[in-house]
Amino acid sequence: MLVSATEMLKKAKAGKYAVGQFNINNLEWTKAILLTAQENNSPVILGVSEGAGKYMCGYKTIVGMVNGMIEEMNITVPVALHLDHGSFEHCYKCMEAGFSSVMFDGSHYAIDENVEKTKKLVADCAAKGISLEAEVGAIGGEEDGVIGKGECADPNECKMIADLGIDFLAAGIGNIHGKYPENWEGLSFETLDAIQQLTGDMPLVLHGGTGIPADMIKKAISLGVAKINVNTECQLAFTAATRKYIEEGKDLQGKGFDPRKVLAPGVEAIKATVKEKMELFGSINKA
Repeated sequence: MLVSATEMLKKAKAGKYAVGQFNINNLEWTKAILLTAQENNSPVILGVSEGAGKYMCGYKTIVGMVNGMIEEMNITVPVALHLDHGSFEHCYKCMEAGFSSVMFDGSHYAIDENVEKTKKLVADCAAKGISLEAEVGAIGGEEDGVIGKGECADPNECKMIADLGIDFLAAGIGNIHGKYPENWEGLSFETLDAIQQLTGDMPLVLHGGTGIPADMIKKAISLGVAKINVNTECQLAFTAATRKYIEEGKDLQGKGFDPRKVLAPGVEAIKATVKEKMELFGSINKA
């Protein structure tokens, strides 16, 4: 059964570890992440972007697939199904479809409008027992058109959004999505510390977990980060394993062309990546 992410993240913040949000793209992805969570007795958050939602034939299809897998594979660890970087409209679509958690990304709105929309979602999510993540962030330093620092949020704006009654907060601290550029300056722990001072027990979220060095991840967790999002790293691992299978000509041997065989190495690569992240985040045996 799907659960909201509120309790698992409160526990994580209090216990100084983080729960991974691993984005799903299809059946194989979902199966790999759920099995790894169960094998390692770890809570887990399945992230769905709006684009992936469309690709997988809509939010209701995804809810049906995830609920079916939880039942058929006897998954007993806490699982949250979460909309990643959702628009205001899509938050409501996911709530209706049966998601247990949503993220409203109002970071591109002026702070007043972000507050107004977040307030409405706080009330509506609470009524349905759905957890709500909100985001605050503004683009940091730029040099020759290349953003080196990523986003750094204003701690006072973070407090304003946190005080509305959301469940967890994503705040830019120099992190970016995808692969990090060579001139990346690293995470701004000064910003993170200032945000935690003002938001208290609120679990904080680190987006763009791929490519951040392990020591920075651990320091971020010590400063209140309780949820870390991973997507690119699983995609790279899946693609590399699939490429290797084809390049070695295994699809030409016997029934090697069977899609279940073609995709199997990629699934194992996702599982290995997810386990590695769970170890780093400290969520193993925390279910």
